[in-house]
This record gives sequence, C-alpha cells and structure tokens, in this order.
Amino acid sequence: MTTPSYTISAEAYYKIFFHTAKHPHQPVNGVLVGTQERGGNSQATHGSITIADAVPLLHHWTSLSPMMEIGLDLATQHAESMGMKVVGYYQACERLDDTALAPVGEKVAGKVKASFPDAVAFVIDNQKLGTMEGALIPYIAQTPTSNWRPVPPTEFQAFTPGSKFQFSDPSTPVEAVRLVQEHNLHFAFGDFDDHLEDVTIDWLRNRSCLP
Repeated sequence: MTTPSYTISAEAYYKIFFHTAKHPHQPVNGVLVGTQERGGNSQATHGSITIADAVPLLHHWTSLSPMMEIGLDLATQHAESMGMKVVGYYQACERLDDTALAPVGEKVAGKVKASFPDAVAFVIDNQKLGTMEGALIPYIAQTPTSNWRPVPPTEFQAFTPGSKFQFSDPSTPVEAVRLVQEHNLHFAFGDFDDHLEDVTIDWLRNRSCLP
C-alpha cells in the first residue's frame, strides 16, 4: 500500500501553530479537516489529500476523556457540514525534545483512521517552531489498530521538494512565525477547552485569528 500525498493549507498550519504558541508549556491537540481526490481503479491507489483546516480540541484535558470524545464528535459534525471529513490528528508535547505520538494520540488518531483509512497524525517539532522549516513530523499506521510510526525520510524529508507532505504555499512556516511575533494572533485563538469556559469563543472556525 502506497502513502498518498498530503497538502497542508496555510490556514490549517496557522491554527496548529497558534495553538502551540498560545500554550507553550502544555500539551495541545486537535484534528485536521480536509478532502481527498478520487484514486485510480486499484484499491492500492489513494488520491491526494488536502488538509484545509484544523480544529483545536484541548490543552487541559488531553487524556481520552468525555470532553475529548465530545470535542471530536462536534469537530466531525462541523467537517461534514462543510462537505469535508476529519482526515487527521495533531498534537504538541509539553517537553521541548518530545516528538513521540502519545498513547492518547494513537487512540484518537485510530478513531479518525477507522472512518478515514488514509488518516495522518502530526506531532509538532517544538525545536523547529520559530524557524523557517515546517514544524510537523508525520505519523502513519497501516491499520487503525496498528502502531503509529513516523514516516521514514527514506527519500525526501517532509515539506522538502519531492516529499509527499507539502504546504500549499511554501512560505507558510515563515508567515506563521511573523503572525505570532508581530501581530500576536495566537492570543485571539481558542480551542474546545476555551469554549467550555467562554461559549462565545468560536473554536470550530477561529475566524478572528486569521490574517
């Protein structure tokens, strides 16, 4: 089975970046929303995936809790209302050097994969935040119940020319840093945890934090 290609929109990356920047000393997580092109006639052929948006879930209760389940259900309904699907999961760890997909992340990503076979998970590389590089490490699993493993850079590292993981706009990582450093847009960002404390926060769309 071949790995499909994944293209991340600027909006999706900004939201992942803002989520991490707003809570730099806490674990954060969320899901990725997008679409998939139709593949060929072979079942082994997978169409390319566009990750159009990110929906942030939690920064307090990042265990597999009822709040996680509710947030995931609401994010799924939101994606379907826009004619899209939940196609992946993302997380950032609280330790700077930790790039492992946490056990709860594997479980949530497995739930996503059960509905979307080509689901991907990303772990934020905290050491690349604030640089010109894409700060995402992709993980994939062959089945919903198999272990999630980082995509081996056998030929091309993610987000470099020739990789199956790309940004729709190559300048996205640099622009994300600028939006945080110069405009503090991450302070306008809210996740499901924030929404539970203040129901006026539009965590599903986060339009107020977009440039």
